[in-house]
Amino acid sequence: MPAGATGQCLLRMMGVTEQINVALRRVPVWTIWLMTGAPAVWTFYLGLTGGLGAEPIKALERELGETALQLVILGLGITPLRRYLGLNLIRFRRAVGLLAFSYVCLHLLVWLVLDVQILAQIWADILKRPYVTVGFTAFLLMIPLAVTSNDLSLRRLGPRWRSLHRLTYGVAVLGAVHFIWLSKGFQIEPLVYLAVILGLLGLRWRPKLRIRRA
Repeated sequence: MPAGATGQCLLRMMGVTEQINVALRRVPVWTIWLMTGAPAVWTFYLGLTGGLGAEPIKALERELGETALQLVILGLGITPLRRYLGLNLIRFRRAVGLLAFSYVCLHLLVWLVLDVQILAQIWADILKRPYVTVGFTAFLLMIPLAVTSNDLSLRRLGPRWRSLHRLTYGVAVLGAVHFIWLSKGFQIEPLVYLAVILGLLGLRWRPKLRIRRA
């Protein structure tokens, strides 16, 4: 492709991206909460009405957990999308992160209240079953992220806020490993999630260039 044609193509892409960004600035953040929270309500409704198959509790756990992982991945993808494609979703990042935490809480509550139900068994599972240990660790790492996802914490913590929120990287990897361990047999889907997460983390990595003095 000639250099001139390449330049024109890039200009068109930049123009389309800017149009998308203008449209996104008009979207209220509450619509993200509405659109992303609605599937949880629908999934619970299906569970109550027999729409989740023979094992509704297990299906409910899986749906809530998988949605949480998808939201974590979406949050991880916001910075690479802005850096490499110019697509600006930064104003939605806090909502996406809090929604991911909300889905994890629902996933955990279904496991605690509807599945295991016995307190002693819950603690035993956390200690003895690796996939439960990994998933519960990811949940614990999300708590400080959720608590500090506000402007006041951002101002008080300063540069430490950004360092703290790098825990998201560990949460994402642990969430994918939890999904892989939880899945029975060899399944492609959990591995795809892990591959996407590692790819997004790779896109975030920037090697530090050392300037040598003559």
